[in-house]
Amino acid sequence: MQAENQDVLLEMEEEDEEEDGEVVLEEVEQTIVPSHGTTPDQQKFHTSEWAEFDQNPDSLYFNDGQRRIDFVLVYEDESKKENHKKNVNKKQKRKRQAYESNLISNGLQLEATRSVLDEKLIFVKVHAPWEVLCTYAEVMHIKLPLQPDDLKTRDSAFNWFSRFFQVDENIIKPEQEFFTAPFEKARLSDFYIQDKDTFFNPATRSRIVYFILSRVEYAVRDNVKKFGINKLLDSGIYKAAFPLHDSRFNCLSEDPNYPNERYLLYKEWAHPRSIYKLQPLDLVRKYYGEKIGIYFAWLGFYTHMLIVAAVVGLACFLYGFITKDNCTWSQEVCDPNIGGNIIMCPQCDKECTYWNLTITCESSKKLCIFDSFGTLVFAVFMGIWVTLFLEFWKRRQAELEYEWDTVEFLEQEESVRPEYEARCIHVVTNEITQQEEHVPYTACGKCVRMTFCISAVLFWILLIIASVIGIIVYRLSVFLVFSATLPRHITGKEAIQKYLTPQAATSITASIISFIIIMILNIIYEKVAIMITDFELPRTQTDYENSLTMKMFLFQFVNYYSSCFYIAFFKGKFVGFPGDPVYWLGKYRNEECDPGGCLLELTTQLIIIMGGKAIWNNIQEVLLPWIKNLIGRCCSAARSEKTIPRWEQDYHLQPIGKLGLFYEYLEMVIQFGFVTLFVASFPLAPLLALVNNLLEIRVDAWKITTQFRRMVPQKAQDIGAWQPIMQGIAILAVVTNAMIIAFTSDMIPRLVYYWSFSVPPHGDHSSYTMQGYINNTLSVFNISDFKSESKPVPLPWFGNQTTCRYRDFRYPPGHQYQYEHNIYYWHVIAAKLSFIIVMEHIIYCVKFIVSYAIPDVSQKTKSKIKREKYLTQKLLHENHLKVMKKHIGKIADRIWTGADSTYRLKLE
Repeated sequence: MQAENQDVLLEMEEEDEEEDGEVVLEEVEQTIVPSHGTTPDQQKFHTSEWAEFDQNPDSLYFNDGQRRIDFVLVYEDESKKENHKKNVNKKQKRKRQAYESNLISNGLQLEATRSVLDEKLIFVKVHAPWEVLCTYAEVMHIKLPLQPDDLKTRDSAFNWFSRFFQVDENIIKPEQEFFTAPFEKARLSDFYIQDKDTFFNPATRSRIVYFILSRVEYAVRDNVKKFGINKLLDSGIYKAAFPLHDSRFNCLSEDPNYPNERYLLYKEWAHPRSIYKLQPLDLVRKYYGEKIGIYFAWLGFYTHMLIVAAVVGLACFLYGFITKDNCTWSQEVCDPNIGGNIIMCPQCDKECTYWNLTITCESSKKLCIFDSFGTLVFAVFMGIWVTLFLEFWKRRQAELEYEWDTVEFLEQEESVRPEYEARCIHVVTNEITQQEEHVPYTACGKCVRMTFCISAVLFWILLIIASVIGIIVYRLSVFLVFSATLPRHITGKEAIQKYLTPQAATSITASIISFIIIMILNIIYEKVAIMITDFELPRTQTDYENSLTMKMFLFQFVNYYSSCFYIAFFKGKFVGFPGDPVYWLGKYRNEECDPGGCLLELTTQLIIIMGGKAIWNNIQEVLLPWIKNLIGRCCSAARSEKTIPRWEQDYHLQPIGKLGLFYEYLEMVIQFGFVTLFVASFPLAPLLALVNNLLEIRVDAWKITTQFRRMVPQKAQDIGAWQPIMQGIAILAVVTNAMIIAFTSDMIPRLVYYWSFSVPPHGDHSSYTMQGYINNTLSVFNISDFKSESKPVPLPWFGNQTTCRYRDFRYPPGHQYQYEHNIYYWHVIAAKLSFIIVMEHIIYCVKFIVSYAIPDVSQKTKSKIKREKYLTQKLLHENHLKVMKKHIGKIADRIWTGADSTYRLKLE
């Protein structure tokens, strides 16, 4: 057992270390907190050590070469600041001195060094000694190794194939697996300690130090504690606070003993030539923490699942492309003897004129590619694919929870946010413990906060809807302009008249303007959502991020998808007919779709938003940090002439931001929505998402490895609130795709015509056919029935025509029920509703069966978890018994010795 394998010296030092730990705990509880309202200038502070840079650019240690740098604080020397606010500088200096003094009182060790490039900057290096690490590891419930994992893993049958894509194990060696348990100082000998310097890895050390930095006080004013590095950063007292990268990303450290994990991550993970390789997730997790690791694991899994969807989507697209020449209804539109003889009614009042159906020839050919039978197959497939993706991800997530030791990541393991602690001024009685505890607000105050937050969220959502209405008004008004200036005559032979119809011009310009407005509103909503969440005051960082996630996604959902929902389900659905059109806001006549429907316009909208979003995000995420770092290097001309220490090199990188990977998740989940919600109109969406994600993984890896400071490692069990959001999208996707096929595409009307209205009694053809479909689906309108305020001025080429055609299923003029919906319309409506009900029920049944058949945790992982619990409990129990026997034996020996000496005295 592990206790028997421990070093003898460690057992001899155990009691001394426990005594040292008790001293540290007393210092933690009795922190020096000077009140700057009353403290005189002569207040005695503990001060950090001063040291000159030792000219070792790769050093990760204090000048003594023994104490590792766990964190770096950066501030500007108040005596060298250029501003003339001496009182402000003096107060800031006192706060900083008090803060650093309290850090030292908490057991941390500080060493200050002046900047090599800028003499105004001071770098304070922070080191956590062994005793402090042990104390806070127990406070934070950090799990640490007990003994090596002896569970055997079976090699997969596909290892021979996957080995080609895996990282070379000679370069990045696999991490040794351990059984772990929450650290306890009283059981120090039970843990697998070969070397005190490596027992706490750099990521764990940084996490512990950041925990201390976030809670150390620097002032008490009006009985309110002021504490935490975040507030000092926000007030400008410190300019930066970050853990160090372990090396340069583009070359190995000169010292062979350094791990150089950053260099390995860049070479085998972030470099473009590694784009085909699987990610070294264990090293990513070890270097950046579980929170970063779980994001890249999810992104990689999502990308792998997209391969299947992309292949099927590409096959459906190719099917539509190959069969487009056999599209009968498109041939009729382009035929000069059929479509050339059909004069369409104006689509707006007065300014618009009559137009020839052949103008839409090119758009009808494109529509045949997307509006085919393959679209239906692909929509059903994607409904099942999204369920498989979510279920298999749960299994993969469970495996990572076991491998990364977050299976029992409890709420108490996550610390309370400093901002929450600072507001805990109300005393309440806990219903469970019946003890008093401090909270930031009463029950009434919580209700007020929630009411305000919900009202603010609803207000901003209404504002987004208002912007969408503005885009709709733009579409309605600008359509008049394009209709008045674009093709008017019947031939339509010029190139611009073939491709740039009023509908196409309106759609493209509106999509571009909509995208620009979306990007602008995103910037505003980001700040608004953060302000609302800050006011809400969540208890933990996970609660904070989950609350912000729901708000931001709600904003983004309405912002990104509202225009698509309008085109798919509202445009062209409530237009009336030429003699009695429906008006928007009592002024603007509602838009109509092309004779082929609005599906092509929805596809155009998706391409512009998805493509524009990907380009914009890459510019924002890659180019901006790279340009900022480049400018910083150019401004520091002396950099190439001097040796720069590791901490100063990292300082000149870009800060990661408070929300970390929040925006990365948001970007991918919005993309997930485009891929699933509207995939029936654009089967190439998974392929575009796959290409984007292959680049996104490497771009994100390159960005955080080379352009940003090292993030503080954080624990995470799963992807948080994004999981239920994706499940909600998956459920909604079934409904939206069924409705797109039913109401946006022309598939159902074509099927109704083919099976019912192409043959007797409703049709004249002897066999089932699509011939005559266009003529059958365009109703007739008598131009003498136009209202005077909407009647167009006929052009010379119009001749003596007395009727025009429009897209609807209504009786012709002169009929007993003229301009009322005919029997074809009611057949189509019944078929559409039936299709939606059948498709939804089939897919939901399959989804339910798949979800039930695939357990969230595999049997293999369950067995591993149970065996680890068994061995961990057995190990701790046996070691505890051995210690008890050892102590009891000593006590028994003493009692026996004492009894024996007493007996001898009596005999004498």
